Amino acid sequence: MTPQLQQAIRLLQLSALELQAEVQEALETNPLLEMTEEGAQDERADSKSGVQDHDGDNGASSDQPDQSDKDINLQDSQSIPEDLPVDSAWDDVYDYAPTAMAAPAVSDRDFEQSDSATPSLQEHLKWQMMLTPFSDTDAAIAEAIIDSLGEDGYLQTSLEDLQQSVIDEFEDVELDEIEAVLRRVQHFDPLGVAGRDLRETLLIQFRQYDKNVEWYAEARLLLEEHIQLLGSRDYAQLTRRMKLSREDLQKVVALIQQLNPRPGATISDSHSEYIVPDVMVKKDKGKWKVELNTDSLPKVSINQHYARMAQNGGRGEDTTYLKNQMKEARWFIKSLQSRHETLLKVASCIVEHQRGFLEYGEEAMKPLVLHDIAEAVEMHESTISRVTTRKYMRTPRGVFELKYFFSSHVSTASGGECSATAIRALIKKLVADENVTKPLSDSKIASLLEDQGINVARRTIAKYREAMMIPPSNERKRLT
Repeated sequence: MTPQLQQAIRLLQLSALELQAEVQEALETNPLLEMTEEGAQDERADSKSGVQDHDGDNGASSDQPDQSDKDINLQDSQSIPEDLPVDSAWDDVYDYAPTAMAAPAVSDRDFEQSDSATPSLQEHLKWQMMLTPFSDTDAAIAEAIIDSLGEDGYLQTSLEDLQQSVIDEFEDVELDEIEAVLRRVQHFDPLGVAGRDLRETLLIQFRQYDKNVEWYAEARLLLEEHIQLLGSRDYAQLTRRMKLSREDLQKVVALIQQLNPRPGATISDSHSEYIVPDVMVKKDKGKWKVELNTDSLPKVSINQHYARMAQNGGRGEDTTYLKNQMKEARWFIKSLQSRHETLLKVASCIVEHQRGFLEYGEEAMKPLVLHDIAEAVEMHESTISRVTTRKYMRTPRGVFELKYFFSSHVSTASGGECSATAIRALIKKLVADENVTKPLSDSKIASLLEDQGINVARRTIAKYREAMMIPPSNERKRLT
């Protein structure tokens, strides 16, 4: 595999943001490359005839560049050797007439996947610890407690183990002292952190309530004595033991639901990750059109000044260096062009297969695997895998990674196929429309899908439901 081909493959698998960084690095290391300034297309076109490979590759045309050249600023790409073939013209825009009525546009998913970076839970708590008047011993105990917390904020170590972790440095540390420090940490922000179980975590938060709040006594009794029944949603047993009507029990539960069962989750150690769509899909005059997001494409061209020096500089070392850099610059531009054309071709083929999704949503998603696209565009499956990883498509239904449109199939009663994505969407819809007092079991969902001609095993329903983080029926049960 040649270095040029390795470069093309590497660029192919980069995300839009990573590609920008790669281009910036190339600009810093190769003087023959430059970012294209706005309004510079005409000037480059006039001087294009002077940019040729001094080694005899003089296939560049002296004609004015066509519109696709202006759009992507890949000047002199015609003179690049054809060792790395591209699969379609750059300005290809795939369109076709839809077979169904247009679907209403909905708001796009946020391009920012997560909130701005925040301190980890441990860092947040240790910062508070430093502001709290602790003795050296208590500070060591507090730090050991904080280091023993899980992501949800619960204490994952017994008091005896905490005692052993600090006893080497501080002798005569009693369990009572560790318990006392634990109580102080539990009142750090977020309140209820370092709880040893759900009951303790919720009670710490609940004690901050005004005792005059309606249903305070009943809610405290439920937390102290009947929390297991609440967790299993055994509302019939709760109404009998607490001697409350279902309506009054609902008010008590509503008060408890204001508490946070996972206080540590409010503090995350996440970093911002922004999604830049590579491909745009829109409906124009009754046809779906696929085009590259030109705003995300690096606008790179050959530096004309250095190109003329490479051509006319004679046989010195500087000239040899510039000629080598010219070759590298041309290959880099060629690799960029190949990447974008391949991406456009693959995305267009995906849209052709999944236009039902664009019209109707997830329930109309068709089964699709990498082999299907690879066969349609006459490429290797590994190439399709690279193109669809961390590449995003903006549609009227939101922004999706290209891999989202691939899913396995499940046979239907009529002998056809239904995609796993469509089945998950149907499960989600059935659960959303269910009677919350009598939620659908996995077996019942399988039966309802069978009525629609889709044969899915109960264990498959359970697998899809768990993947969507939908609780089982007993945990979805509500009072009303």
